[in-house]
Amino acid sequence: MPAPCAREQPRVPGERQPLMPRGARGPRRWRRAAGAAVLLVEMLERAAFFGVTANLVLFLNSTNFNWTGEQATRAALVFLGASYLLAPVGGWLADVYLGRYRAVALSLLLYLAASGLLPATAFPDGRSSFCGEMPASPLGPACPSAGCPRAPSPSPYCAPVLYAGLLLLGLAASSVRSNLTSFGADQVMDLGRDATRRFFNWFYWSINLGAVLSLLVVAFIQQNISFLLGYSIPVGCVGLAFFIFLFATPVFITKPPMGSQVSSMLKLALQNCCPQLWQRHLARDRQGARLLADQRSPQPGASPQEDIANFQVLVKILPVMVTLVPYWMVYFQMQSTYVLQGLHLHIPNIFPANPANISMALRAQGSSYTIPEAWLLLANVVVVLILVPLKDRLIDPLLLRCKLLPSALQKMALGMFFGFTSVIVAGVLEMERLHYIHHNETVSQQIGEVLYNAAPLSIWWQIPQYLLIGISEIFASIPGLEFAYSEAPRSMQGAIMGIFFCLSGVGSLLGSSLVALLSLPGGWLHCPEDFGNINNCRMDLYFFLLAGIQAVTALLFVWIAGRYERASQGPASHSCFSRDRG
Repeated sequence: MPAPCAREQPRVPGERQPLMPRGARGPRRWRRAAGAAVLLVEMLERAAFFGVTANLVLFLNSTNFNWTGEQATRAALVFLGASYLLAPVGGWLADVYLGRYRAVALSLLLYLAASGLLPATAFPDGRSSFCGEMPASPLGPACPSAGCPRAPSPSPYCAPVLYAGLLLLGLAASSVRSNLTSFGADQVMDLGRDATRRFFNWFYWSINLGAVLSLLVVAFIQQNISFLLGYSIPVGCVGLAFFIFLFATPVFITKPPMGSQVSSMLKLALQNCCPQLWQRHLARDRQGARLLADQRSPQPGASPQEDIANFQVLVKILPVMVTLVPYWMVYFQMQSTYVLQGLHLHIPNIFPANPANISMALRAQGSSYTIPEAWLLLANVVVVLILVPLKDRLIDPLLLRCKLLPSALQKMALGMFFGFTSVIVAGVLEMERLHYIHHNETVSQQIGEVLYNAAPLSIWWQIPQYLLIGISEIFASIPGLEFAYSEAPRSMQGAIMGIFFCLSGVGSLLGSSLVALLSLPGGWLHCPEDFGNINNCRMDLYFFLLAGIQAVTALLFVWIAGRYERASQGPASHSCFSRDRG
């Protein structure tokens, strides 16, 4: 097996090696220490992120702000969308101006400041300082008939402050997400390809460990004790992550910004797609054309030949990443329709009810027990926490010894298959649930102030679909991170990682758009007489439609990935992962 190509790459001018002294075994020990510090920072940052998102709708819908459910949901979607769609911005800033180390440090600092807004507005004095006094609800005449129009919802209290804070928080989270991943991989790259692969396994494990800690502890405190304490914990997590990151600086490898070829890529794309428009541009900028002809030799950065080579790599990478978008449509169902389906299955009683925030809990009618809504996501997270170490310590070494370890693209195709089976299982379960509903075999469950008619099937019947979507994460998302990092040109690694996360956000938005489309009159998800229930909807057909979309795009992905791997096996292969698959 050839030596890892990371060792063949020349050191970047301005790259800073660790300051700690190193003996004969020093490099490996300090590289592992640096990687462990990155994993700890990621775990704390994800704990803070899930601590913010888990009960954000409930926080805005509480008596602190009195936002309507629609207003609170829209704010949560804006924050989640920003945390994914702004990822290329943070990657581009790191590539061009800041470098990954400073980009992560500044993003954590912004994260700390923005996250402090939530606990600051969770108590009366803080809300009045930031937002002013809450306006009194206007009193109007009672509606004389059932068909009279409803009064428009009032403007949400403190909306400008909260939206500004959430957008800044989304920018910080997206920048950390796009840069910390590649920064951590930089720390272990000198240890070889296998170390980089294992780093991405444990990086994803750290993400889910942070999610478990947040959902188990923070969500329960927010829902049953107080939002002030519940939102103070994420602030503490970010502060601790920032301290650990600064404390570990002496063992980090830091690289200067290399510049980004994004603008050069756009020029080359314009030149190839619209040659007439490109000629007009050159005619308006003769000096720029002359500089291009002279290969811009006096200026640092990539040459035109390197721009063209990187553009060709980008053209090959993007179709692979784009065909992964339907997988993200399926993946994000576990945070939307899977949860909605679970609310219409029998939910067991777990904890004694606390009067605080009782309207924010799932409560069985006539019972005094509640279960936090956010805990419905734990099944997927626990699966990842169990399977990632098993895969890293047992399965991958065994396949490596037998020379059967699949490539990253082959793992991604396998992940798509498990995502397909997950949504199929969800559709079959929904068919069975509707069978009980149509035979009037229901149990009543009160969620907040809404009464739901649920099927007598236990919510534990959802375990198979959560198990399958968790397995799909291990085979699709983790190798996807590995692929985006290893195949990207060095000067575009931050931007490419940002595009990878951005496309996952696009998949979430497409899934939401499909739900909105099917919720129109005549659609499968249009339930005008259900009052919050989905018993007159055909969500099973929606799941089967998603499965069909996933199946078609999975076949397209296999074809594109096959062409990519065949092209990467040639002598001009760009990536060390393509030349050396072990």
